[in-house]
Amino acid sequence: MLYGLMKYVILGPWLRLIFRPQVEGRENVPDTGPAILASNHLSFSDSIFMPLMVKRKVTFVAKAEYFTGRGLKGALVRMFFVGTGTIPVDRSGGQAAQAALDTQLSVLRAGNLAGIYPEGTRSPDGRLYRGKTGVARLALESGAPVIPVVMLNADEIQPPGKLIPKIKRVKIRFGRPLDFSRYAGMAGDRFVERAITDEIMYELMELSGREYVDTYAQKVKNQQLATAASGPTADPTSGSIAA
Repeated sequence: MLYGLMKYVILGPWLRLIFRPQVEGRENVPDTGPAILASNHLSFSDSIFMPLMVKRKVTFVAKAEYFTGRGLKGALVRMFFVGTGTIPVDRSGGQAAQAALDTQLSVLRAGNLAGIYPEGTRSPDGRLYRGKTGVARLALESGAPVIPVVMLNADEIQPPGKLIPKIKRVKIRFGRPLDFSRYAGMAGDRFVERAITDEIMYELMELSGREYVDTYAQKVKNQQLATAASGPTADPTSGSIAA
């Protein structure tokens, strides 16, 4: 109920009016049945704009802390995530990744759309980073097709760390469904899961035109945090020195 209000009454009409989304390939999202929408991740606003451009509900998972904040800010954040169909997952323990996958599997087995960011976190610099194999595990265990989705300019509209987005036309592109049924029964094979994940990331690279970096984004973020106060630093993805 709240999801419908947020999408069709509260957020949807206003965001369409203000940001005038330009969407390519929306017909690639099936009208019925399960599918995995695998997207690059440039900005917090990705989880707002992309689901609003799909006729069906797209379910993401997010850490449970987003649903337990106090005060007005906590209430608004909680209302937003509940209203956009996001499901809380406890990420404090060692089984956090499995809990997220199990939640998304239940969404897919019910015949619905599951959204996932294969990079696992927002890109630190707009480039596309190495994907985690959870998306492949989802595809293999559910049998659902993977729809690659790229946010083309979300980092220009709302750069990381910025609360207020710039008023600029949103551009989103949906690619053709990827079918991995040829790997049926091979869930758990790390070589197969890596091959599937790399194929998905290649499609995201082609659709977005963004540079691909064969390193996990979180590793780069951790290195940036560790060296932020030390002056000129080495670019961990290029081997060069960046001022």
